[in-house]
Amino acid sequence: MHRYRFVLFRPLQFLPVLFGISVITFVLVRLIPGDPARILLGTRATPTALARIRAQYGLDEPMWAQYLYFLKNLASGEMGRSTLYKIDVLPLIATRIEPTLALVTMGVLLSLAIAVPFAAISARRQGRAADQAVRVVSTLGIGFPPFWLGLVLILLFSVTLGWLPVSGYGETLGEKISHLILPGLTVALSLSAVLTRSLRAGMIAGIHSDVATAARARGLSENAVFWRHVVPNALVPTVNLLAVNIGWLIGGTVVVESVFALPGMGQLLVRGIFSRDYMVVQGVAMTFAVATVLVNFLADIVTVALDPRVKL
Repeated sequence: MHRYRFVLFRPLQFLPVLFGISVITFVLVRLIPGDPARILLGTRATPTALARIRAQYGLDEPMWAQYLYFLKNLASGEMGRSTLYKIDVLPLIATRIEPTLALVTMGVLLSLAIAVPFAAISARRQGRAADQAVRVVSTLGIGFPPFWLGLVLILLFSVTLGWLPVSGYGETLGEKISHLILPGLTVALSLSAVLTRSLRAGMIAGIHSDVATAARARGLSENAVFWRHVVPNALVPTVNLLAVNIGWLIGGTVVVESVFALPGMGQLLVRGIFSRDYMVVQGVAMTFAVATVLVNFLADIVTVALDPRVKL
């Protein structure tokens, strides 16, 4: 169990990372042109009303005082109050977590369902037509932007064929799944291309490794060697790559949710930016940061579990 000793100390290393992210987010949000109070009031923006709104939300305080107020809220398990929605940010984010979490989960599952078999086919037929086809398709998948893929999928499966809904999230479990298929596939097509290339390289190295050679010498069939020894060893570097890309994916949901009008955290972030709702933007950014840190922490645990040689 000493291999898992890092679990006790790694969370302490995350604190400076989250602190740095909070500072960067706080500063960048306030560099966005525009006055939150003026945007909120619109045509009713009189000097008295502007002063009242700024005082109500602490916008008339110096930046350092506003940042301390933000840290105080975080320390007490709060994220401030939204100027746009007129409610606390934390409950607001809680109502938007489910669609985003469901989208990320759907995207990861679909990407693994695509990447593992395609990488296996490519690795076991190295240099043949199937291998070349997988390599070409994976290269194209990396090059296509998610918003373009989303629009193409909408035109094909929703507008032309009418098989799946264009946008929204639905009410029942079945409706939610049907609404998540196209956004999840949009995410998966980009993510699976990266995973396929990594898995293929790992599987090819594993096929020619000493471990595989020793397994063949013990009389194991080629299929048994591949699935018992080659694939598990190839998964180790791919787990870390997947964790990094899930971190990218969590932030990338902003684009996908906007294309498919999913009421998740990405859409909440976009609206918060346009309305200069500082507390919402900071709250969503910190939630994304914590989620990314947790995903990488879990990836480290899985990596140690898969490979006893790894020590963190």
